[in-house]
Amino acid sequence: MALTKENVLAQANEACKNTLMETLQIEVVDYGDDFLVARMPVNPRVHQPDGVLHGGATAALAESVGSFASHIFIDTEKFFVRGIEITANHLKSITEGFVYAKATFIHKGKTTQLLDIKVTDEANNLISVCKLTTISLPKKN
Repeated sequence: MALTKENVLAQANEACKNTLMETLQIEVVDYGDDFLVARMPVNPRVHQPDGVLHGGATAALAESVGSFASHIFIDTEKFFVRGIEITANHLKSITEGFVYAKATFIHKGKTTQLLDIKVTDEANNLISVCKLTTISLPKKN
């Protein structure tokens, strides 16, 4: 199957079924040569007790989109991807709407990958800045 935008989006969203991504209603919405974008609704499901977006939900969104980005660019017949470190700086709170996470590569190595992930609201206000390190490990035969 060709690696078209439609195929990437369909495969990524199909892989979300019965996972944390489905629970958080994360949807992969855009893809290009050097980026991947996912969105997540901000509602009581992802709120802290005081009604704002929970930082842990934001980190889960960031790790999901970053891991998917790394996954797209490896040979999945031979390797699998795992996140090994994530940092998140939360800059602005949000109570409703959608947040969008755009993952772009800082380093795309054979073994480790480093991604910059910007989380924004629908008005493109910066909500969080995250960095994710992933590792590509060989599958055992």
